[in-house]
Amino acid sequence: MSDIILLKQGEIILKGLNRREFESKLISNIKRRLAPFGRFNVYSMQSTVYAEPSGECDMDSAFDAAKRIFGIMAVARAAACEKDKDVIVDTAASYLKPQLEAARSFKVESKRADKRFPLGSIELSRYVGGLLHDRFPHLKPDMNTPELTVNVEIRDLAAYVHGPSERGAGGLPVGAGGRMAALLSGGIDSPVAVYMMAKRGVRIVPVHFFSFPYTSEMAKEKVLTLTKLLTGYCGRLAVEIVPFTRIQEEIRRRCPENLLTIIMRRFMMRIAERIAVDNGCTALVTGENLGQVASQTAEALAVIQQCVSLPVLRPVIAFDKQEIVERARLIGTYDTSVLPYEDCCTVFTPKHPKTKPRLADVQAAEAALDVEALVTEAVNGTERIAFDI
Repeated sequence: MSDIILLKQGEIILKGLNRREFESKLISNIKRRLAPFGRFNVYSMQSTVYAEPSGECDMDSAFDAAKRIFGIMAVARAAACEKDKDVIVDTAASYLKPQLEAARSFKVESKRADKRFPLGSIELSRYVGGLLHDRFPHLKPDMNTPELTVNVEIRDLAAYVHGPSERGAGGLPVGAGGRMAALLSGGIDSPVAVYMMAKRGVRIVPVHFFSFPYTSEMAKEKVLTLTKLLTGYCGRLAVEIVPFTRIQEEIRRRCPENLLTIIMRRFMMRIAERIAVDNGCTALVTGENLGQVASQTAEALAVIQQCVSLPVLRPVIAFDKQEIVERARLIGTYDTSVLPYEDCCTVFTPKHPKTKPRLADVQAAEAALDVEALVTEAVNGTERIAFDI
């Protein structure tokens, strides 16, 4: 009997001729994400990826990490054994002994992927279930709502026994969907937007705008913490920290107050696009949510986006706030996002912001600024901080 992690592929199985490319990316991601916990032999067969430990491995940590790898629908920690019905019973009784002793009811579910095995799925389930009941007579067979389901999988290389699978992260493997730059603030929305695009296989380049001394070093550390949390799903991330103070001061000095936020956001878009192009990105991602604040009306979003040529994707655009908060709690970013350290979006906030700006008015206001010089200066001063997992 040997311990192994089974990772069930999700929508990758629906891919056609390019499925092998998606599987290759997924296996590469799994190998890298499990590497900190020991040496694993990772391979794919029959829509399942096997992570087989080689030597001493931290299986608990590896299993937890596996549940956050995009491209995986379900994860199970299993015991591999010989494809013999009595060996399977012995393995189940030993490997799942604590669960079998704690449960009051159970059933056995079998899958026979190897059709050469002499017993069918139903026959095998009855055989294993009967002998397990003999060994654990307190268990009541329950085919509908059992406390414990014993899973038996007969596959090409071995038989595998495990308890209930745990839900995986789903989606597509990171890297299979290209590369995009995401505007990452310290708030609740943008980390969720990053997570959602990474789930579609996108490798993210986070871009954060930092306005020291108007925003503190603690605000910067907050964003770095969020980035580190997101690496649990995204893998490697390198956040680009853009110095934004001078731009905000120039906008405040030279532009109408009611357009400050709109013009500030346009500068963010221009800088993010420049960084995106330098990093081979094909789109920008934001956490903007329709109608949430004055700069996120349909009219304002159109004016803000006008200054860039890359597509702007807004994955949380139609969510209500509670939906975003629930997703933030689920992925573990909420508690950090609500720490009381303000980001640059709260600097120089106008008392009466324009909610339906006219593009001509905004462009006229920007004419008082040396836009190209300010953008270039900010891009050249950008600091990159890398995280890996």
